Amino acid sequence: MSARHRQRGIALITALILVAFATLLAVAIGFNGALTARRTMAVFTVAEGLQLGAGAEAMAAYLLKQDARNTRQDALDEDWAQPYGPVELDAGALLEAVIDDQQGRFNLNNLITAGGLSDPLARAQFERLLELLDLDTRLAALLTDWIDTDQEPTLPDGAEDGLYLGLPTPYRAPNMPLSNITELLALPGMTRANFDRLAPYVTALPPGQPLNLCTAPGAVLDALIPGQEQFSLDEPLLVERRQGGCFPTLLEFQTQMSAAQFAEVQRYIGESSHYFRLRSWISIGTTRFTLYSLLYRDQGGQIRPILRTFGTD
Repeated sequence: MSARHRQRGIALITALILVAFATLLAVAIGFNGALTARRTMAVFTVAEGLQLGAGAEAMAAYLLKQDARNTRQDALDEDWAQPYGPVELDAGALLEAVIDDQQGRFNLNNLITAGGLSDPLARAQFERLLELLDLDTRLAALLTDWIDTDQEPTLPDGAEDGLYLGLPTPYRAPNMPLSNITELLALPGMTRANFDRLAPYVTALPPGQPLNLCTAPGAVLDALIPGQEQFSLDEPLLVERRQGGCFPTLLEFQTQMSAAQFAEVQRYIGESSHYFRLRSWISIGTTRFTLYSLLYRDQGGQIRPILRTFGTD
């Protein structure tokens, strides 16, 4: 009898172990299946968001192309500059979009000439912009050395490889134009707070692109003229004046300076733009998809995206 009871106990324990293993296997299969379905849904959502973002690009291209046909200026009262949405699309998706004129900002790559050498006049403009924003003006020399083609530091505040190779995590200066303004964070003394302060006023476009007076912030306009603070001191008035079209025009801006000063800055300014950035936000269920598209409009009015980033500015 004792042997039979032991055999029954062993059989019961074996059965319990098998049931436990079967339960764990079923849970693992169910979890993996749910995880696979979640991954598939995430991939599908991203793909759907990308397609909706491409639709936003097509819409922006239409507005910019129509604008090129109607006017030779690019001003903030025009259709392309107005925020779009939120608009509900198929399957409950929401789309919001806004177009920014990138030539309404100071182009950091203008700190060098077409030959890759330092442009002293552009550097002086950038120093004035930094001063107006209460930022360290030494950043102008550091950035100039970061993108120019030579290995000679700009005195007294510049730096080349000798400084960066001595850091705890060494790296070299690229000695080429910026591809994104986030490269500023690699410069000594550039904190995240300082970067956030500067970012709305600067861009990274091919060297030589002029500033659009019609859309530039007041501080960027004042940085063009030594000692001027007319536009930055009264931003609300600047916004109000721009509700009726381009302000200041080239002619109006010329009246703020001497003939010699205007001759110096004339090649840096204009009233139209070729580079625009589209920011698209697509919400699908609980997922929010963000697409940043840099759009280029050529002389014929044709639009093409030249750079896209997802999720980060």
